[in-house]
Amino acid sequence: MSVQLNRVLIYADFTGVLCSSVEQKIYVVLNETVPCVRLLNATHQIGCQSSISGDTGVLHVLETESDLDWILSSGPHPPYMVIMETAFFNRSVMMRMKNSSRVAGVAVIISKTGLADNFSPHTTCPNQNTGVYSESYGSDLANCNGTVWNPLGNGLSYEDFSFPVFALKDENQTQVLRKCYEDHNQRVNGSAPQYPLCAMQLFSHMHAVTDTVTCMRRTDLQNRFSINPEVLCDPLSDFNVWTSTRPLNNSAKGHAADESVVIAATRLDGRSFFWEQAPAAEGTVSGIVTLLATIQALYPVTQEAPPPRNIFFSFFQGEAFDYIGSSKMVYDMEKNDFVIDMNNVHSMLEIGQVGLRSGRSLWMHSDPVSRQNKSVDTEVSEEEGKLSLFSHLTVDHPSVSQPLPPSSFQRFLRARRIPGLVLADHNTSFTNRYYESMYDDAENLNVTYPPGLTPDEQLVYETDAAKSLAEVATLVARSLYLQAGGEEKNLNNITADPKIVTQEHHISSPHDSRPGPPQFYIGLGPRVHGPAHSVTRFVQYILANLTGTVTNLTESQCQNPSELSTENKDLFSYFWVSGPASVNGTREPFCVRASVRLSKAVSPAFELLEYGSRNYSTWTESRWKSIRARIFLVASRELEVMQPALVELTETKQKNISAKTEIMFIK
Repeated sequence: MSVQLNRVLIYADFTGVLCSSVEQKIYVVLNETVPCVRLLNATHQIGCQSSISGDTGVLHVLETESDLDWILSSGPHPPYMVIMETAFFNRSVMMRMKNSSRVAGVAVIISKTGLADNFSPHTTCPNQNTGVYSESYGSDLANCNGTVWNPLGNGLSYEDFSFPVFALKDENQTQVLRKCYEDHNQRVNGSAPQYPLCAMQLFSHMHAVTDTVTCMRRTDLQNRFSINPEVLCDPLSDFNVWTSTRPLNNSAKGHAADESVVIAATRLDGRSFFWEQAPAAEGTVSGIVTLLATIQALYPVTQEAPPPRNIFFSFFQGEAFDYIGSSKMVYDMEKNDFVIDMNNVHSMLEIGQVGLRSGRSLWMHSDPVSRQNKSVDTEVSEEEGKLSLFSHLTVDHPSVSQPLPPSSFQRFLRARRIPGLVLADHNTSFTNRYYESMYDDAENLNVTYPPGLTPDEQLVYETDAAKSLAEVATLVARSLYLQAGGEEKNLNNITADPKIVTQEHHISSPHDSRPGPPQFYIGLGPRVHGPAHSVTRFVQYILANLTGTVTNLTESQCQNPSELSTENKDLFSYFWVSGPASVNGTREPFCVRASVRLSKAVSPAFELLEYGSRNYSTWTESRWKSIRARIFLVASRELEVMQPALVELTETKQKNISAKTEIMFIK
């Protein structure tokens, strides 16, 4: 055998050993996990992170108060990686862990087992610093004085944890963790377990620190002076979605001549403690579905019997983070950089949380400060009267003077005292017990189906929740038509279809029967995740379906309508969409023309380079290199610390050797 062949065989044998990954032999990798990540604003950093090399600790399952004492004081093998059920994921327990040096990280099992009657990790006064109420406007109403909107809020999402916190979503992987714990770590008759022990390592190191001002300054410096600049954080951003009953010229900016506009709005986003886990069923989905159903009921009548005023429908993105979307639209209006300006706005109706349950009422909230103006008060009173007509629902207004609840309308009031109402299912404090948490899901909105229905059958089954929201949508649609100056004789033609509500609700709400439910966290929009958030795109296409016209344009013409003299891209957008499935399962695509638009939803603070702004949202999300979770056995305390580093070193060596094999063995 030649020397050359010998070298080849040695090379093949050696690389074969290397390619059977060291990591796979030592670790069980947990894929179905979701981290808590770091967010920053003008003054703070919040969220969680690991050390740069990941944090490691011995597993301990938290099931009793005795377990908590073991973790925080008496257990002999700190630091611990704490696995906890939902029942223990609360502010009291998490703050005790935050203040302990014996906790390396936390993994929360996502389930409804032991779920508390309420859980809201948001603050008690959402968006309190960026609404309309301040020292110069309704000072006695600022900071939730008089009305605490979210009294169940524990503020956990706004704490800063120096250790990683992950959510465990996969039940099978949760069982693997439990088995590892029970086989190696569980106490027997109160005595401490002996090595080898089951350990966990979590990676979620964040690049940004301190606050948005610091992060953006460092990023800007790198962009100026570094050949390979590293972005440390990104502004939260995406798009608003809007349309109108009469098309508005998208190329003409500023005041629209002879246009008086009634705005109907809701928000597109929500949040929770964990990254991108925001089902937001009552907090957001109820408003989205209601406004879409309103448009379905109202739009045909506005085309057959147009009211004098235009009705402008807007879905605002990023409202959970200090009104990103609405503040951007108002900013653009004031700059004459939008299709209308504030002087075009006649009035506004916003749909808030409307997850009605049996026996509940709807409440019309207004701003007591602007109503001190007689003309505004008169207009608001008339708007209230229109909402109270033609409905089997009980619709009322609060009996005492109180501020508006957190709402996009507040950002419009900061620019101009326009008449307006916020429609919600709460008189004073929120009735949503899981506001801005991962448990604000379809079940919280009382969306239930008879057992045994297939997903297709669920799509057409009219739930009680769908019927309630359809009734709200009918009420809103009729009142908007009257508010726009429409004639009362046409109201009987305006009725929301519960089947449409059912379909929209089923698609946009999380259900156990459907994998990959939508999440309503704004994220980083076009800067990182592509053209638009999936929820934004979903609403855009539903709107095009509800308000658009099918054309006979080809795909090429649909994508380039400006080349056709018969089409007007200034007034319309064009969508090439899949048609309904035929009997043989094929779909025939076609082109839809609709006056549906996207507009940027990014805080003006980043356009103005005012990263410490007190007037606009300054929220950013830190970047990171790796989000990972894995478990393994350790033979001693020393190896618990050294083993992950040794494996990383081994794998780095493996990569280096593999990269140089030709030099080492062939040449």
